[in-house]
Amino acid sequence: MSDNLPNSTPRHVAIIMDGNGRWAKERRLPRQAGHNAGAKAVERTLKAAQKAGVEFLTLYAFSTENWIRPQDEIDGLMKLLEQTLDRYTKDAAKNNIRLWVSGEREPLPAGVLKKMDYAVTATAQNTGLTLNLALNYGARQEITHAVNALLAEGKTSVTPEDFQACLYHPDLPDPELIIRTSGEERLSNFLLWQAAYSEFYFTSVLWPDFTEEEFNKALDAYRTRTRRFGGI
Repeated sequence: MSDNLPNSTPRHVAIIMDGNGRWAKERRLPRQAGHNAGAKAVERTLKAAQKAGVEFLTLYAFSTENWIRPQDEIDGLMKLLEQTLDRYTKDAAKNNIRLWVSGEREPLPAGVLKKMDYAVTATAQNTGLTLNLALNYGARQEITHAVNALLAEGKTSVTPEDFQACLYHPDLPDPELIIRTSGEERLSNFLLWQAAYSEFYFTSVLWPDFTEEEFNKALDAYRTRTRRFGGI
């Protein structure tokens, strides 16, 4: 891309959805209430991304580190995920959204895996936005997964293209824009390989309060950036 040209709408936006617990705490509500409100923010963001012409949207739904949370919170999150997948699959044809999932299957519950696999199959032929759900995802785990796949192939020397081919979704383009909500400014083991040239947008807005307006603010900020990719 020439640095004389303004950025257009990013093809791939990735979001670290942070702040559900703090949102609930501020309102003296159980943490699950924050997760439920966060699920509504996901629906708003999907619609906003579609309207803006984004082709791929990756959402950091559950990290490999999240298993250390209290068991009742994990159980609530998994139940919410099953409900969301049911609703997503029901509306798949109308919304024309394709679902991908990035992450390790173990130790996700059997019920989640069943609904996840069904949703992926049911939406495979959709031609609109691709929602990539980072579920039980960790970037270091993805990199390790790729290395082990290359070793299994007997590789002793690899290129970046070889490595890319062994990621969870090799056809997923690198995100031009990564958004993190709630005021935190770190990647938290998210898309470390893919983020090499991503632009970052941090907002203090808690995820349940994230709206189409906030999403468009991030896109507008991205359009003001100059992406030189190592050039002048």
